[in-house]
Parts: sequence; structure tokens; C-alpha cells
Amino acid sequence: MKKVKKKLTISEEFEIMKLVLDKFLWISTFLLIYGVYSVIQMQDLVVSLYFLITGVVVLLLFMILIVKEYEISK
Repeated sequence: MKKVKKKLTISEEFEIMKLVLDKFLWISTFLLIYGVYSVIQMQDLVVSLYFLITGVVVLLLFMILIVKEYEISK
């Protein structure tokens, strides 16, 4: 038997997208704050830069996902 997949409404899709994108934003913010904190505390500079670069990459992914979703919904 073939199961019928349930379709989400536009508002349900939007709520799920908000939850996912919110996690991207929190993770990137945490990485950037920890990277800046490490630089200020004069800890290992290379590791601090890795945290900063990772935070920027996650924010860029966040931005790409938002733009992609905006263009699809338009």
C-alpha cells in the first residue's frame, strides 16, 4: 500500500523554517562570541581564529538559506 504524505500549510512550513534558522543564528553567535572572548583573553590565537571563521561561515549559510527561502516564496 502506498502511504499518502501529508502536506504542510505555508504557515507550518514557515514556523519550521524559523526554528531551524534560529538554531543557525544561535550557534553562529555563540561561536563568534567565544572566538572574540578567546582573542581578548590572549588564548591560542589560531584556535580563536578558527572559532571566528566558523562563526562567519555559519552566518553565511544562514544568510544563503534566508535568501533562498525568500526567493522561493516570492
